Amino acid sequence: MASLTTHYGITDPTPFIDVEVGADNRLYLDPHAIRLRRSPQPFADEAVNCVDSFFQQVTDSLIAGTDASFIRGRALLQRFSEPWETRLGMAAEGFQGHGGAEVVGTWIWDVLTHDVEALVRVGVFRQVEDLPLFVTGIDRDITSDVTTRIVFGPLARFTAAMVDRYPEFTSRGHHVRSFVKQVWNPSTLEWEEARVVLPVVDGRELLLVPQGWARHTLLMSAERFYNTSILSFAQLEQAVLGADGRLLKTSKEILKRQSGLGRGRSTNLRVTLRAFENEQDLLAAFRAFVATRFDQSQESRAA
Repeated sequence: MASLTTHYGITDPTPFIDVEVGADNRLYLDPHAIRLRRSPQPFADEAVNCVDSFFQQVTDSLIAGTDASFIRGRALLQRFSEPWETRLGMAAEGFQGHGGAEVVGTWIWDVLTHDVEALVRVGVFRQVEDLPLFVTGIDRDITSDVTTRIVFGPLARFTAAMVDRYPEFTSRGHHVRSFVKQVWNPSTLEWEEARVVLPVVDGRELLLVPQGWARHTLLMSAERFYNTSILSFAQLEQAVLGADGRLLKTSKEILKRQSGLGRGRSTNLRVTLRAFENEQDLLAAFRAFVATRFDQSQESRAA
């Protein structure tokens, strides 16, 4: 399989991910990586505005609690389709692998209105990237698919900028075409149709993704949240003072074997709610932890 740069004959370093053009790549669009990276501009800010305004509409619909608002919230989540244009992810893991966009959207809405409703209402659960922490079945694949569709507009504008920057996209028999695509409009707060111009590879449109926006694993993963914030809170809950006045904590390996603390999203949800009742926001602490580690990794790469 040829990479993008090989296919187009681009020899210079590129600000977009050099994916294989004819295959699903084991990379996943990560909304939290976009949020923390904040580049390239203006596309990163536009993407964050899209995901935040979209999810705000969904959660506002839940909080309003009327029949009409519930219909709107569910409908917003049912407007996704398989985002193959980026060549990211694995097709078998995406929407079609889970029964299609309408099924996935209904499934997310049902979880929001039942399992995690309390977290939504108190404002703890407020970002798209919070979904995989608590929703069984929502992992890097679905998170990537959902995010791609929400930020399709910024990705299309980034792609157009790259086409203007690299003449190889329109030389030696390569061409671009105009397509009508569904995009989220953060100004009207509605799904709309927009005409975009994209490169075409093997008869299929191509959407370029900025470097750093996609990862092999999510920054905000259920496993990472469990191993850090959840188990750390459980350690404090069970800690006792030793004879020397020091705080003695149960090891995380022992905690994992205790009833009610086994690995899983139900544990993440249950402990997060319990912590919030004790005025501790584990999600906010986890976001801070992830941001610190992200900044440290960026600094190490720059060194």
